[in-house]
Amino acid sequence: MGSVGAVRSPSATSRDPPPRARRRLERRGGHVTGPGRLLGNEWTRLPAAGRGAAPPPQGAMEIVYVYVKKRSEFGRPCNFSDRPAETNVDILPDPSLAANFIERDPVDTSVQCTSNMSEHEVNTERFEMEARGVNHVEGGWPKDVNALEMEQTIRFRKKVEKDENYINTIIHLGSLMEHCIKQNNAINIYEEYFEEEQLSEVEDEPPSAKTINVFRDPNSIKRTATHLSWHPDAGKKLAVAYSCLEFQQSATNMSLDSYIWDLESPNKPDLVLKPSSPLVCLEYNPKDSHILVGGCYNGQIAYWDTRKGGQPVELSTVEFSHRDPVYGAIWLQSKTGTDCFSASTDGQVLWWDIRKLTEPTETLVMDISRKGLLENALGAVSLEFEPTMPTKFMVGTEQGVVITCNRKAKTPPEKIVGTYSGHHGPVYALARNPFYPKNFLTVGDWTARIWSEDSRESSIMWTKYHMSYLTSGCWSTIRPAVFFTTKMDGTLDIWDFLFKQNDPSLSLKVCDEPLFSLRLQDNGRFIGCGSQLGTVTLLEISSGFCTLQKNEKTLATAMFERETKREKILEARHREMRLKERTRLEGKEEAAKEDGPSENHEELLAQVQKEFFEIIDAERRRREQGSAKGPTTQEEDEEEEGKEDLYKD
Repeated sequence: MGSVGAVRSPSATSRDPPPRARRRLERRGGHVTGPGRLLGNEWTRLPAAGRGAAPPPQGAMEIVYVYVKKRSEFGRPCNFSDRPAETNVDILPDPSLAANFIERDPVDTSVQCTSNMSEHEVNTERFEMEARGVNHVEGGWPKDVNALEMEQTIRFRKKVEKDENYINTIIHLGSLMEHCIKQNNAINIYEEYFEEEQLSEVEDEPPSAKTINVFRDPNSIKRTATHLSWHPDAGKKLAVAYSCLEFQQSATNMSLDSYIWDLESPNKPDLVLKPSSPLVCLEYNPKDSHILVGGCYNGQIAYWDTRKGGQPVELSTVEFSHRDPVYGAIWLQSKTGTDCFSASTDGQVLWWDIRKLTEPTETLVMDISRKGLLENALGAVSLEFEPTMPTKFMVGTEQGVVITCNRKAKTPPEKIVGTYSGHHGPVYALARNPFYPKNFLTVGDWTARIWSEDSRESSIMWTKYHMSYLTSGCWSTIRPAVFFTTKMDGTLDIWDFLFKQNDPSLSLKVCDEPLFSLRLQDNGRFIGCGSQLGTVTLLEISSGFCTLQKNEKTLATAMFERETKREKILEARHREMRLKERTRLEGKEEAAKEDGPSENHEELLAQVQKEFFEIIDAERRRREQGSAKGPTTQEEDEEEEGKEDLYKD
């Protein structure tokens, strides 16, 4: 079996091979196929003759492929025939083997109407997938034209473009393409016909959540998944920071790596980030999805460019970095997209430009006494920044105090605007409501609280005190009345305060170990939970939690305003009561001053002692008089003894 190819010049008009080649092929018993033609840079298959095919245009380039095959192999049918059965092996019974069997008597046999089924389990090995690209080079050029030579390809293009048939073919194809384009413009298949209608309520379905994927720490020594960050474009990737937060409990051979996971490939990380110290926080740049900034356990700030690999592009110097682990790092809204700021338990908030990480551009000490003393600063464990309020940010501290700050203030003391106190322990999560930025959520100790900027003395709403410690929380990006919290017992709680205020709408046991981190995707449907053993569980919540309900914004606004007003009234009442108490105490002090100086304590003690002994002497004389009159009854004796005991006391 062989093949022969023939190439014709552009001036040829016949569709058949040369007569000499045809005669040679027919003598060999071969078969000739139809031709092919090159139009522009693309091959097209011509239809066979005799089927209404038009002859090729004059001057068009033709390429003829000739396939040779033996005539005996054409149309060879499969021959089937009927034949009797054949015996391949015949094993006859052996009576001598019957002595090896023991008769069972009695015999119990169960009978069922269904067929017997067997169940087998097998533990397969982890299947790791890897994505690889293939580079396709340009093809379809004639053999005498090198596609890599620019001059040859330009010369060949000009030669083909001058052909009249080429121009006619392009004009014909252009009319067809124009018709298709006009058809697409006439009908928009993505058009929304009911935009003005209000969103219909979701069908009454029970709230639920299901596990989509589980990403496990590939290292033998497990670490805590301390922070999660979704890829800003479509959220197909998830960056996870791994660190051991227990003081001096990290093993010597513990890995320092953090990972970026692809949701479609959970068995192997998409990229391994290799910091100099374990990462406590990690955040994608919303303007450039290739850039990430991370805060290290030793206080340094690093940033990565995923196009350059897993090594950090630049690292801040130790002398000008934080002195404690960096628990929060957030990107700022800027023209360059390179500005960010960080917070640590050393009591400092530092601003950075990743183009120059040698030293911070600005520093703020979290000293609520406004003296700027680092020894009086409160350690920061959470950080919050709302892009719609570019000058304001909030810091959650270890002492349970939330500090509101204004970066554009003139002096450092003026940058600390106010505080909110309400938690008995560290504020592990701090987030503003995306629909109502004046209201924010805090998670700490055993409760989650909702605050209003207009009411600083107490929160406007709060959850009940749970049996387990709360570790993280966030708002829904779709529904203003829904927020999420995680607990130390491995439970994820989903709250909808328009539906239920005292208990969560859904409480889901995610894992047995404590949950430490939580992050919701921008579409509001997928949520990631990081555990103490480095397991990140990706959950998909039911549509009821990620679909805006009818009049939900109006109801949420009314509830926030009503609760804020109630707290303001209570605050005013408490202030009034405190003022009355202060006035009453001041009046007592003034009355005491008007009565004159108080008596000496020693004189007062002597007077009391004198009165006491006078009472004792009077009682003794009374008893002596009674004994002189005659014997007393038993009841009188007991009464007298009781009086004696009373006087002794």
